Amino acid sequence: MSANSPGEGFNLSAAALRYRELTLFFILAIAIGGCAAYFQLGQREDPDFAFRMMVIRTLWPGATTEQVDRQVTDRLEKKLQETPYFKWTRSYSKPGESLIILELLDTAAPKEVPDI
Repeated sequence: MSANSPGEGFNLSAAALRYRELTLFFILAIAIGGCAAYFQLGQREDPDFAFRMMVIRTLWPGATTEQVDRQVTDRLEKKLQETPYFKWTRSYSKPGESLIILELLDTAAPKEVPDI
């Protein structure tokens, strides 16, 4: 039987050996294309994105929960509500510590978020 008889399919390995110059050309063309594509890739490791949530933690050693809540947490929350692109806050007070989570609206421009 010959290599191209009707009962057999196309043999890529035999064709590559038979047409060595063409095979070498395709290998070099693919390698050069791959190298060119590699050098066109972006150079940044991490993409830019804006994280629109912030955590504000305030410590007041020796203060009671009521003092922290009234004199720190409430005042900070009222001031944070004036923040541009304000969405919501969630706060927690405990003896000597206040924790406020602030989220900005998705419409906040990524370049403005660090300044806010």
